[in-house]
Amino acid sequence: MDSSTSTRRRMRSGGVALGGMGLLAATLVACGSSDEPDRRCADRVTLDQYSMEECKKSGRGSYYYGGSVTTANKVTGGSFDKSAVKRGGIGGGSSSSGG
Repeated sequence: MDSSTSTRRRMRSGGVALGGMGLLAATLVACGSSDEPDRRCADRVTLDQYSMEECKKSGRGSYYYGGSVTTANKVTGGSFDKSAVKRGGIGGGSSSSGG
């Protein structure tokens, strides 16, 4: 194999990698632009996060919208009321003002 064949092959695989990264970025932006807030399954009393199966099949948990999950596996910063949570999207987020 000569050096021109080797160079051509490297360039071709680099183009595939760059194309794949662009497709991944476009997919992430499309998924992040939804008006729906993030949704988790959690216990209404203890705020323990459950697997989504607990909400879908067993009815043990309730959907918790927005917020995040602590290292102790508790949901925080969101609400069980979907209409009380606004989706920020990528680069969105929420803002507040003091008063």
